[in-house]
Amino acid sequence: MAGIRDIDSGKIYIGSETPKTDKSIKTLKGTNPIDGTLAVTGPAFVGNYEGINSSGKGRGSLNVGGSLGDHKVRNNLSVDVEGDAHVTGAITQDGNTLVRGALQVTDKITCGSLSSGLPKNFDIPHPNLKGMRLKHACPEGPEAAIYVRGKVSVDGIIELPDYWQNFVDKETISVHLTPIGAYQELFVERIEYGKRVYVKNQAGGKIDSYYQVWANRADCSFEVEYREDETGDDDHWFTSDT
Repeated sequence: MAGIRDIDSGKIYIGSETPKTDKSIKTLKGTNPIDGTLAVTGPAFVGNYEGINSSGKGRGSLNVGGSLGDHKVRNNLSVDVEGDAHVTGAITQDGNTLVRGALQVTDKITCGSLSSGLPKNFDIPHPNLKGMRLKHACPEGPEAAIYVRGKVSVDGIIELPDYWQNFVDKETISVHLTPIGAYQELFVERIEYGKRVYVKNQAGGKIDSYYQVWANRADCSFEVEYREDETGDDDHWFTSDT
């Protein structure tokens, strides 16, 4: 049967007489300040009845309804966390994610998780107008491309970043030139080892131009067109051997 122990320590344990070997054991230590005040071994349900299925069981280990008794949860959210949260394991989410602040990813993001078909928007504070925000969207295309841009003049040499050597597919490099000040008969003479681009002026005049250099990443690819019944296959999304 369920037991309640160490009430004097300010901690409550609900579960079997012999707890499982997990953090619920640590919670029984009255001198341990970091593992919370309540430990429950087994599924737990908090809130209204929407989290209970026809068999009377919760849909997961912890179900939180939209209200707690007669009290609405703050901001009308089922779960509202103030402070940091750490999750070990996978998170499955139906719905949108809004991040106000920095998002740090220490491993990777699988592009399949962004497969809504809608523009990939992000929201930032307005740099000039207080109380206003800006919404931008990411460019889209049938490739995993990166770019560098800048100005080229005098010697007509564009030095590409050193890290491009093993990062891009050198056969996919393309160069876009926009003359500054006046028309110039500019062209790309050659691309040397994926390290530098040589620009020439056919008329022999000056070189003064903006440039953009694009290339596909060499470590990943994805299939652009595929059948609807294959949308769950990770091979159709961003893949990498690293």
